[in-house]
Amino acid sequence: MDREEARQFKARWRLVNEYTAEEARAAPAALKLRQLSVMCEAARGFNWGDALRAGEEEVRERWRRLRETYHARA
Repeated sequence: MDREEARQFKARWRLVNEYTAEEARAAPAALKLRQLSVMCEAARGFNWGDALRAGEEEVRERWRRLRETYHARA
């Protein structure tokens, strides 16, 4: 792949990503909720619950520091 082919490849993927983002923004709330439900069920099916919870405290601490730094309300 030469430089021009790489540029074209990157440009095509940029279009794909823009379309995907627009599609997600335009999706109805009911669809988004169903998709979230499917992802949660998949996490349970793969027994990812413990692994996901393992980082919760770290994430909470990061959000706390951000709120404190930027004087935001929870």
